[in-house]
Amino acid sequence: MKIIVPIKRVIDYNVKVRIKSDKTGVDLNNVKMAMNPFCEIAIEEAIRLKEKGIAKEVIVVSIGDKASQEQLRTALALGADRAIQIDTSENLGSLQVAKLLKYIVEKEQPSLVILGKQSIDSDNNQTGQMLGALTGMPQGTFASEVKIADDHVEVTREVDGGLETLSLSLPAIITTDLRLNEPRYASLPNIMKAKRKPLEVLSAADLGIELSFKMKVLIVEEPAIRGAGIMVSSIEELVYKLKTEAKVIS
Repeated sequence: MKIIVPIKRVIDYNVKVRIKSDKTGVDLNNVKMAMNPFCEIAIEEAIRLKEKGIAKEVIVVSIGDKASQEQLRTALALGADRAIQIDTSENLGSLQVAKLLKYIVEKEQPSLVILGKQSIDSDNNQTGQMLGALTGMPQGTFASEVKIADDHVEVTREVDGGLETLSLSLPAIITTDLRLNEPRYASLPNIMKAKRKPLEVLSAADLGIELSFKMKVLIVEEPAIRGAGIMVSSIEELVYKLKTEAKVIS
């Protein structure tokens, strides 16, 4: 079994995001970048399947400029076998990303594609579903448990009423939820070994895929600052303030 894991380079979740002075986007100058946390979960699941002897090869893919190779090398240090960078400096939407990943899927013919359910920057939660539609592969989203059985994969996912289990024919696409696993840390020996693992670079412009982003960002603003809370001495005072000040009840 071959598994493909797409990963994304994002602002580290510990960093406070700054808005550009002209409000055209997020300021990335001198900002610490990291692998998207949901992508870390996807890599961990793929590596666990390899360690169980179910998968033979784990391939990580990232779309972006040369800086994204840092996250690819991290994934290789975690246990992936080889990496592919689709080189582009374009600002891509979910559909464009899905189309580029479709090219890789057709090229590599994996049995399983495991993605994080969303990235913590754009927060769209769209790429996995779009990739499923483009490739015609069955998909199991928000996976909290994954089991491989012969030519099927069972995906347990949380829904409003409890747990739902899907049986998908391979090849299939899975998007990961937080409860699926706990990602590991890369050891120093594996970090050194990762430098010698293969990393292929493809030019997005040479793949014959339309990359123009159809959406235009008009303005980016910070959320309103929340005011300090207040203490009330009684239920009556609380109800009064909710009626007269907050005006959320009548």
